[in-house]
Amino acid sequence: MAILLVVVLLQARRVRRLAGRLDGLTVGSDGASLEAILGQHLERVHGVVRDVNRLEARTVLLERDLRTTLGRVGLVRYNPFEDTGGALSFALAILDATGTGFVVSSLHARGGTRLYAKPIQAGRSEAALSEEEAEAVKRAMAAPGSTPSAVAPGS
Repeated sequence: MAILLVVVLLQARRVRRLAGRLDGLTVGSDGASLEAILGQHLERVHGVVRDVNRLEARTVLLERDLRTTLGRVGLVRYNPFEDTGGALSFALAILDATGTGFVVSSLHARGGTRLYAKPIQAGRSEAALSEEEAEAVKRAMAAPGSTPSAVAPGS
């Protein structure tokens, strides 16, 4: 019996030491238990998931609305008449992601400047387009989003 009592006491001491080591491992730097720390982290993770879901919903709405914004721009400057200096005339196409918008042309001559506007649907116009207007529409269709596509004078 005495030997069993000694073995039980040694085992009890060993269990206490292991319990102390386990408590040391499971207590955070601020004295909180590992369980409390994990609970706090889980709350933060759930909060982040909620935020990501809200952002995803907003992104879907923004992407939908962005398709109808006039963000594709194509510009062609040119000189339609030999008797005027510089490329002061232009064709400017402004379209949305579906190719809907308008093209504005300015013809500059010695006697004045004339402006013309034509609607564009799906990259096409019901009205006849000049070569420069067609090029401006082509550049706007190729433009990514709101990046303007311009050309230097004389080209």
